[in-house]
Amino acid sequence: MYTLEDGKYLVRLARQAIEVYLHEGYKLSTPEDAPEKLKEKAGVFVTLETYPMHELRGCIGYPEPVYPLVEATIKAAIAAATQDPRFYPVSPKELEHCTIEVSVLTKPKLLKVGSPREYPEKVEVGRHGLIVERGFARGLLLPQVPVDEGWTSEEFLSHTCMKAGLMPDCWLDEETKIYTFEGIVFAETSPRGYVVERALKRC
Repeated sequence: MYTLEDGKYLVRLARQAIEVYLHEGYKLSTPEDAPEKLKEKAGVFVTLETYPMHELRGCIGYPEPVYPLVEATIKAAIAAATQDPRFYPVSPKELEHCTIEVSVLTKPKLLKVGSPREYPEKVEVGRHGLIVERGFARGLLLPQVPVDEGWTSEEFLSHTCMKAGLMPDCWLDEETKIYTFEGIVFAETSPRGYVVERALKRC
C-alpha cells in the first residue's frame, strides 16, 4: 500500500518536524505538497533509537486513523522526541546521533476466539502488532518488537499485558480484549542515512 518513496518522505518529514521543534520551538505545518495518499487518515508511530547501539529513545504514536498520515507523523515525531514519559526530552545535539523509524499501521481489529487459550495460535509474530485492553488499562506493542526481542506469540501477549500495567497472564482472562493490527516500517539505517523498509519476518 505504501512504497519506499512514501516511507522516505515520512521519515524525512518526521526528522524535519523534530528539528524545527527543537531549534525553533514550533510545530511544523502540514506540507500542502504532500502526496495525496499520505493525506489520508492512518495510524502511525514514530520511534527514535540511539545509534549505533539501537537503544530505544522515544516512541509515541496514534494506533487509530484519527489524523491525516502526514499530520499524524509530525505530531508523533515531536511527541516521541519530547513527551515520552519514559525518557527526558531529546536535545538537538543528541538528535544527530539518533535514527528515526516510522511505522504506518492498519486499523486495529478485535481478535475473536472461542477461548483465550487460542490467542497464541492466532497471533503471528512478524505480522501482527498487539493491543491489550482491560477496563481502563491499555497497552500496545508494534509488530517489530517481538521480532527484535525473539519472543514467541505467547511471550508477545504477556509482554503486551505488562505494557498495559497488567499481570503477564491477563490475556487468559475472558474480560481482556486483544486487538491485532499490521504495519509497514520505514527506518533510517543511520542518522540522516538511507531509508529502508524493515523486513519484520525472522530470517
